[in-house]
Amino acid sequence: MKILSLVLALAVSAFVGGSALADADDMKWIAKCMKDNADAKVAPEVVSKYCTCMNNKMDSNETQSISTWEKTHPTEMKACEKEAGWK
Repeated sequence: MKILSLVLALAVSAFVGGSALADADDMKWIAKCMKDNADAKVAPEVVSKYCTCMNNKMDSNETQSISTWEKTHPTEMKACEKEAGWK
């Protein structure tokens, strides 16, 4: 539980650092993305940067989760992987 709290705190800091318009809905989607990628073979900071990047690329009216949206947006996914240092 402490690790999840730390990861979520990192996500919040990364998101707030990148955008002053972070709201509860954005945090919810980023937290879900991080949970969906909890078993990724990369550092939590990388997952946080990736999820934040993807969230920022999505329309604010989007109803799909980041993990669902990325499947139909490979260009954005690759750009965020690169930005986050995933690969």
